[in-house]
Amino acid sequence: MIVRILGGIDVLSAIVFLMLIFGIPIYIQIVLFCAGLLFLKGMFIFTGDVLSWIDLFTSIMLILSIFFSVWSILLWIPAFFLLAKGVVSFI
Repeated sequence: MIVRILGGIDVLSAIVFLMLIFGIPIYIQIVLFCAGLLFLKGMFIFTGDVLSWIDLFTSIMLILSIFFSVWSILLWIPAFFLLAKGVVSFI
């Protein structure tokens, strides 16, 4: 059950990335919420999981996308990784 909840966080964050890519207006609170959850998930890096690095990277990219105009390739890559992680967690 916890794996599906964590996968839901990944899917929600991927949707936020896709909204940023396509220029759909999004509330900053949702971006910060997703970035915070991904950062918290990324703290499992101390267990040696490689996927935690992806969570930390995407968390940083979400926070940077608030203040700067990030290249679209730097938004597409985390979106695909998060979407793949989220879909696999529901299988």
